[in-house]
Amino acid sequence: MNQTDSVIAKIVRVNAGRDPERLRMKYAKMASSPFVFLRGACHLFYDALPDVPALRQAPPAWCCGDLHFENFGSYKGDNRQVYFDINDYDEAALAPCTWDIVRLLVSIRSGAEALRASAAEAEQVGRVCVSRYRDDLLRGKPMWVERETSSGLVNKLLESLRYQERAAFLDRRTIRKGHRRELNTDGVKALSASAEQRDKVTAFMAAYAASQKNPDFFRVLDVARRIAGTGSLGVERYVVLVEGKGAPDGCYLIDLKEAKPSALIPHLTAMGMDQPVWESQAERVVTIQKRMQAVDHAFLEAVELDGASCILKGLQPSEDRVDIAAWGHKLERLEDVVGLMGSILAWDQLRAAGRGGAACADELADFAAGGNWENTLFEVAGEMTELTRNQWQAFTAARQAGLLET
Repeated sequence: MNQTDSVIAKIVRVNAGRDPERLRMKYAKMASSPFVFLRGACHLFYDALPDVPALRQAPPAWCCGDLHFENFGSYKGDNRQVYFDINDYDEAALAPCTWDIVRLLVSIRSGAEALRASAAEAEQVGRVCVSRYRDDLLRGKPMWVERETSSGLVNKLLESLRYQERAAFLDRRTIRKGHRRELNTDGVKALSASAEQRDKVTAFMAAYAASQKNPDFFRVLDVARRIAGTGSLGVERYVVLVEGKGAPDGCYLIDLKEAKPSALIPHLTAMGMDQPVWESQAERVVTIQKRMQAVDHAFLEAVELDGASCILKGLQPSEDRVDIAAWGHKLERLEDVVGLMGSILAWDQLRAAGRGGAACADELADFAAGGNWENTLFEVAGEMTELTRNQWQAFTAARQAGLLET
């Protein structure tokens, strides 16, 4: 089997059993650019990650696993305040602390076109990102980002959300019919659910509501298959419209997504880095997310839907991501937001330090202070960026040849 065949075979294997309609969407997105391909093929990244000391011998930390610049965004915490942080932990695991930062660097280089940046600019902001990551590990004090502590493009995002009305958000996701709302299944954010799927989700939500303080809040008004992300497209996932504080404009949207095993685990097991024994894949995701984020995501919980391990949480508007491409060729703006991402990663790892096998804050600081690990990461990022582009080209050729029919 040649390299191209191996890449395609791995992609087909990892995506086996997914919803064909949304899997076609995933493959179409992955074909659009090397950066989107990187997002959709996390397993290929870790299959090819070089075995170098800066990656193998770095202290263990709780990691997002699929870190890239579009995995940062705003979210509403369970205290109803809005924060800016890493917001997707599907691949999360206990891993060498450098795995997240090198994947973030590759995303910046692979996504230079999406960022409207040159290769040289992408490399420069990547160096700022690593510098901020190192400095904050050395400082050893985890912080967080909210409106009052933000600046630049992130502050612009959080200020815009300050006055966002629930009705306006609902209008983007639902269709209002008098005093009722139903989900908009236009094939952009959602697809129609079958009667069987609707019944399954409605029955689950009824049982879930019965365990809550306010069961009426979770009364189901509508159910649809959700379209979101890249890597998870095609897994069992629903958006659920619930009564909330009262229809039509007090309604809430719930995201219910199947949790799959992390792509990192086979490689971590091979190198002898033991993982906790989780009750379920969703428990892994939810526990690590709660450890790393300063404030818990609203409604975040591990649940089981008809035997499938799932993550339940309040749906966050996909529009609530920083418009990182709007830096307007003022390099300090791009450096500010990408540098902040490096700081956030350091803060999140520090917040979870010393828990469940992770290195303590002093061990992370000692690592940050020593060695030549930064230059090694830049070298690896360059190699992985080139490999990602080659894999993307092989993928697009195979797709055009009809080898990825679903």
